[in-house]
Amino acid sequence: MASQTIENYLKALYNLSNDVDEINVTDLAKSMDVSLPSVNSMVKKLAKMGLILYEKYKPLQITDLGKKEAALIIRKHRLTEMYLVEKMGFGWDEVHHIAEHIEHLKSPEFFNRVDELLGFPTHDPHGSPIPDKNGHFESMDLRKLSECKVGEKVVVKALGHTSEEFLKFLNSKEFTLNLQLKILAIESFDNSMTLSYDGHPEEVFSEKVCEKLLVQV
Repeated sequence: MASQTIENYLKALYNLSNDVDEINVTDLAKSMDVSLPSVNSMVKKLAKMGLILYEKYKPLQITDLGKKEAALIIRKHRLTEMYLVEKMGFGWDEVHHIAEHIEHLKSPEFFNRVDELLGFPTHDPHGSPIPDKNGHFESMDLRKLSECKVGEKVVVKALGHTSEEFLKFLNSKEFTLNLQLKILAIESFDNSMTLSYDGHPEEVFSEKVCEKLLVQV
């Protein structure tokens, strides 16, 4: 990998590939918050490196090589987040921006040591899987909380969104991973959910929030 910019583009492409069926340069420009001419120039460069397949006016496709390289960047990011939380006492809402810088270090030995010190974790502080050394992800058979029904009891295993604002909102509700939730009611007007969990006999969460909470039944 030649630069941080290339790595950031590749990670954005990988994340988009999991969110949409087809990736176009407009999606990528929006994700990266850069101009279309800049994106067009970069995708041609990535194509020459064998990281994506690019044809004018056609969707972008990330290659197997591109997926592996992106997964290894994500591995470094998530290991860093886990280290910051587990070993340094940072909150889960404080680690993303730090990990964004550290993920670009070119030192496999460093990250392998971090992995060892943490006891080879499989998930980061937000419940997202940490890829292994070969870029393989552990599959997650989870549902969005918004897809569940009244009366169901579920356990929160991961977050589908990890912005600082969202994490601070969850903190304000004393909401963490591995909480057991019971769905008490669903409002027909806006699909907001009334939930109960440890220390909170009734808490109302909007549909927007529930879509970002991944649970195990």
